[in-house]
Amino acid sequence: MKILLHICCGPCAVYPVDRLRQDGHEVMGFFFRHNIHPYTECLKRQQTLETYAGQIDLKVIYQQGYDLEGFLQKIIYRENNRCPICYHERLSATARLAEKSKFDAFSTTLLYSKFQNHDLIRSMGESLGKSFGIPFYYEDFRTGWKEGIQQSKALNMYRQQYCGCIYSEKDRYFRS
Repeated sequence: MKILLHICCGPCAVYPVDRLRQDGHEVMGFFFRHNIHPYTECLKRQQTLETYAGQIDLKVIYQQGYDLEGFLQKIIYRENNRCPICYHERLSATARLAEKSKFDAFSTTLLYSKFQNHDLIRSMGESLGKSFGIPFYYEDFRTGWKEGIQQSKALNMYRQQYCGCIYSEKDRYFRS
């Protein structure tokens, strides 16, 4: 299958891309950037992905612009329930692009992280897939968590310590 893979960062792409290719799928990445804060962090993640993609011959579509304000407007007053909104933004953008570009399916590196709500991502992906007429490819990439970390460290990749949003950055540094 030709799969469009939403990629949140280079390290999280290592295992899923490798796994999908092992199964014979043709993979193209999609880097969604509106939720990543600050902008310098967004650029570090994109640069890391660009370097990695060049090393493994992975084509990636990089979202244009940086609509942090639009992202924050969707989250405001829903900060404690922000992750489902963010998942929806990233998955719907990926599904829309996959359908428009005639991919066979779409998926996400969010399925690699042991810190994300896996069941919600799966159900949301499947629902959006039905809405856009493009199948959501589900695989539990968490099985390769340690392997992906080891590979990203061996490649000397920039490894961030939060999901990307301004709220998770605060949670990382501020403990009340």
